[in-house]
Amino acid sequence: MVEQRARFQFPVGYRRFHPKQLYNFQLNRWYSLGYLPCDDLAAAGKRVSSFATWTAEMQARGDEALRRNNLMHAAFFYRAEEFYTIPARRREALYERFSELFYRAFAEDGIDTHEVRYQGAFLHAMRLRRSGRGPHRGTIVLHGGFDSFIEEFYSMMRFLADAGYDVIGFDGPGQGASRRRHGVVFDYRWEQPMSAILDHFAVEDVTVIGLSLGGWLCLRASAFEKRIARVIPNGHAYDQYKIPSLIAQKLMTLFNTRFKDSSNRIATKNIEKGGMEGWQMSNLMYITEIEPPMSAFDYAMQLNEENLHCELVDQDVLLLTSREDHFIPYKLHNRQVQLLANARSLTDRVFTKAESAQNHCQIGNIGLALQVMDDWITRTTARS
Repeated sequence: MVEQRARFQFPVGYRRFHPKQLYNFQLNRWYSLGYLPCDDLAAAGKRVSSFATWTAEMQARGDEALRRNNLMHAAFFYRAEEFYTIPARRREALYERFSELFYRAFAEDGIDTHEVRYQGAFLHAMRLRRSGRGPHRGTIVLHGGFDSFIEEFYSMMRFLADAGYDVIGFDGPGQGASRRRHGVVFDYRWEQPMSAILDHFAVEDVTVIGLSLGGWLCLRASAFEKRIARVIPNGHAYDQYKIPSLIAQKLMTLFNTRFKDSSNRIATKNIEKGGMEGWQMSNLMYITEIEPPMSAFDYAMQLNEENLHCELVDQDVLLLTSREDHFIPYKLHNRQVQLLANARSLTDRVFTKAESAQNHCQIGNIGLALQVMDDWITRTTARS
């Protein structure tokens, strides 16, 4: 039996599923996006103490959901398992299990999937046509950040389609099926995949939403791709090097120059040992297909102010920032505002704890974030 179209609920509130933010944020992510129930996530959090127990618990929960024929729950518990699997190459088979269950769960939702030709390979994309009988309100292109799957944002895409937009989502280089099935590795020159997507769907005058690191990527694309009329970067740093403290920045430079060989050996051992540092480096090397570890790190540091080219962004911009984002320090917000001085218009919106939206990409109140985006697009297109 195929599940009927889900009308997603976006619960308000950031829960304490686990005492460590490393695990708690991920559990809240699937809850806040409307995919997994609070009680199951709370029970799972009590059984997690390491990456090994995380993957075992998420697999067990996925297996149980599959026995109950709840395909959506199974798919996203398996996605949670996949997320913290080390080494990263083991995740390809897990991705296929997630993908197969996801598209079975939403088989009657009218999701059009596309494989978009790109540099001798393909980018994976999905399109939702606007719902309802109201007027067509334009086209939105949405993508995630460094290691995302476009399917993760389906609930957000469905909200926007139900609000009257045609919505195109895609896995760019290094992401989702584009990396796992088609071998397209990460490239920060995001105007290239963006242009391929706009060509394939023959659209222009679009609004682009970039989530997490996708905020940096969509600004970079907007600097060079002028079929983008409006851009909404959400939850990014304008320069990856500026995220740590000044002392940490100096130490990074030192270990990546004078002690590079030692740093490579330490990073390799961390990957073998597992844990957060090993996971981060394994993930980075897989997405970029660059070795050894510090060479991949060097590439990631190119996600900087110089390569962002904010001076070329002349579209309407809605900059979304969460006040207590544990990934991206708030200290970077004002500088990003300053860098966008040439934007046609700039609205910056800071989400707070009082709104339950203070966490990365407003996890805790996705519904509010979507309403802010929808209202801004309405006002901006009317003014245009």
